[in-house]
Amino acid sequence: MFLDAVLHRNPELVAFAAELHDSGAIPPDTYVMDRDAIEYNAALLAGEADRLGLSLWFVVKQIGRNPELIEAIARHIPRFAAIDPPEARILHAAGAQAGNLGHLVQIPARALPEMLAWRPETVTVYDLANARAVSDAATRLGFVQDVLIRLEGASGAVYPGQEGGVRLGGGARLDGGARLGDGFRLDGDVRPGGNGRLVGGGQSGGPVGPDATDAMAGPYGPDFLGSTDATGGPSATGGSRAMSGSRAAGDLSGTRGTAGPSNADEASRADEASRAGGARGPGAMGGTEAAVDDGYHDDRDDRYVGTDGLDAFLDEAERLPGIRVAGVTAFPCVLCDPETGEPRPTPNFALALRAVDRLAARGHTDLKLSAPSATSMATLPLLARLGATHGEPGHALTGTTPLHAVDHGQPERPAYVYVSEVAHTLADGRPALYGGGFYARGGAREALIPRTGARLRVEDAPAANIDYYRLLAPGDARVGDTAVLAFRTQVFVTRSTVAVVSGLSSGTPKLTGLYDPLGRPY
Repeated sequence: MFLDAVLHRNPELVAFAAELHDSGAIPPDTYVMDRDAIEYNAALLAGEADRLGLSLWFVVKQIGRNPELIEAIARHIPRFAAIDPPEARILHAAGAQAGNLGHLVQIPARALPEMLAWRPETVTVYDLANARAVSDAATRLGFVQDVLIRLEGASGAVYPGQEGGVRLGGGARLDGGARLGDGFRLDGDVRPGGNGRLVGGGQSGGPVGPDATDAMAGPYGPDFLGSTDATGGPSATGGSRAMSGSRAAGDLSGTRGTAGPSNADEASRADEASRAGGARGPGAMGGTEAAVDDGYHDDRDDRYVGTDGLDAFLDEAERLPGIRVAGVTAFPCVLCDPETGEPRPTPNFALALRAVDRLAARGHTDLKLSAPSATSMATLPLLARLGATHGEPGHALTGTTPLHAVDHGQPERPAYVYVSEVAHTLADGRPALYGGGFYARGGAREALIPRTGARLRVEDAPAANIDYYRLLAPGDARVGDTAVLAFRTQVFVTRSTVAVVSGLSSGTPKLTGLYDPLGRPY
């Protein structure tokens, strides 16, 4: 998926990775990470976020929660969003500051005293039980903790295994199922040929599932969607931004620039989110709540239909002494058009904007709206324009969003490759590579055999099977040959080794460490 990109933009990484394997310095089934390129990408993203008036929380699950890489990223983006408690502990131990805990995975009550003592910027809660637990723990520690409300996503706009959240009034189902970016469905059959396809779906057509959230096709640059400048406020590398003041419903003004945009401008932004995300109806998210008609309906639980879901949550949460409701989040908030590559807000972004209006109408101030998924140089302007306060870059840190596979001119540099070895050859001539790191939704396409220069097709494999091996099409390869690949991954769910390298751009490459996929050094 990214082999052409890395050969074009970072050929030194390919060459050094092959050299490390040939010399025995790294085993097969190793991700080789270019620390300098990752730090370069972090600096780019921090600078662009600062220019646009956004704050960033970085995510590292996809690179194996690696302490060396965490330190490099945190020099430019100090705060993190931890996907689960084990990841939070590794990030904290590496010296990064806690930005958002509890999203995507809630913090168990028994772990709250430990993690709240780090004084995280926010903690995400999915329901009142978790809000009460955070309040109780914070009260015992003697402070009030800011929390973000995780919103239940629109039907069809939630990945399996990530269900939950507070339901916004009006329900969470779009007529006929939510369509994300005119083509995305997340709740269907994700097998090849199924109805839950993203960019073709399945192993053969592109990444599917929770890590296909920025599936793109078609090049465009960081200014493709325009930009929003800022003339002040805290730095993206040091502070956090919030929407300013108490706002009437329909006013989405933030803290970008010295003066917030007009209500008309914000209504236009909200209407853009509504139209692109699938929400329907004149003035959706741009006017008063009574005027909103965005096609949502759901009769599964009358307690959460209409205005009761969020309001009922707030009626209780506002009385809890140990928390302050500081904003909202949802996932995914942005996806990209499979035909054009244009990033578009999902219905979840539309819900988040409506929820922020609700909070402001109840008198809540300094509100945050974190809009994770597909955060990159190309999509930061969209987040700023629509009213987010926070983005959460992950794959942009390694230059491995699907956009980078088709547009080699994107600013972020490709920063990793996967190295394996031919283990044996089948009777029909197909080489079998050692597996362990072939992430099921990775979109692996070709393997480079450096000894011969051959590029052999990676054969499809069912996601339900363990990747002991991965077959290649027949070609010029023999047992023991190094193979270099580049595809989308989530290292923390693999069995792979992670090798960190530095000095490639200066011509002095070196291996700086070997780690397991959860960031523990070998």
